[in-house]
Amino acid sequence: MFVPETLAIAMVMMITSTVCWGSWANTTKLTKDYRFELFYWDYAIGILLVSLILAFTMGSTGGEGEGFLENLAAADRGNIVAAMIGGFIFNIANLLLVAGIELAGLAVAFPVAIGIALVVGVVSSYAIQPVGDPMLLGLGVALAIVAVILIGKAYGRLTTDSEAVSRKSLVICVISGLLMGSFAPFVTTALTAGHALTPYSIAVLFTLGAFLCCFVVNVYFMKKPLVGTPVDFSGFFTAGPKNHAMGLLGGFIWGTGTVFNFVAASLVGVAIAYAVGQAAPMVAAAWGVFVWKEFAGADKKAKIYLTLMFVCYLLALVSIAGAYKAG
Repeated sequence: MFVPETLAIAMVMMITSTVCWGSWANTTKLTKDYRFELFYWDYAIGILLVSLILAFTMGSTGGEGEGFLENLAAADRGNIVAAMIGGFIFNIANLLLVAGIELAGLAVAFPVAIGIALVVGVVSSYAIQPVGDPMLLGLGVALAIVAVILIGKAYGRLTTDSEAVSRKSLVICVISGLLMGSFAPFVTTALTAGHALTPYSIAVLFTLGAFLCCFVVNVYFMKKPLVGTPVDFSGFFTAGPKNHAMGLLGGFIWGTGTVFNFVAASLVGVAIAYAVGQAAPMVAAAWGVFVWKEFAGADKKAKIYLTLMFVCYLLALVSIAGAYKAG
């Protein structure tokens, strides 16, 4: 299988994962009259398919380690279960994050959810796999959290009406963040304990867990959505080809980023790879600024917040990369 042999290659893979994680949601903007709960079925299929494709290509060729099927057959059962649980947890967190954005807006949902996820994911992963210098890693995480807060403040400047954020929306965002950070330790365990899974095997099992989760959690949210009216599954079959294609593409983009992040983690550790990957809001903000023109009418303060956000994220990446070298 292919694994990175140098920090430079791992950094390229981690930055690619950041770009993918921050870009997949653009596909939702290219759908028409397609509820997110229905879009999510295509998305879940897409992340599973791309992880299988990469597992049977990059994960099954080359001279390093076991191939995908060989590793899957030999790995400890506990690691297989851990990887699937990680995917199940992620899926719940992702669905709650979308609901949080609908209820509280991007300015509140992202800083709360992603900020909590960063802290929980990095700290819990590092406790299991202490790779890298904790001081530099902590500094990088702190800078990333500041950047997420700055994104929230920048989006907040676009809102002219000061509406109160409900307790329900804040609770949803907090739960999303706790769950989003909680999947990382399961990935760390699967990558390091006993006869470990390869990153490609983890990705397949992780996305399989996310897909199976849809039959429980997404079905529930279709019947009792946190936002909007109940959704009938018939809408999935009547949606146009473009809507399905965008859902699959969104899954392919996110899934590719996830595989790359797990593969990079095999060299630098899950804590570092996860921290870099969670710079995704910076990429999402860049799409909003340069493509969707979301800040076209923003005031001077919003632009200052955005500039500082990009600076903080770049410094965070430098600090996290330095954490691996120092470790």
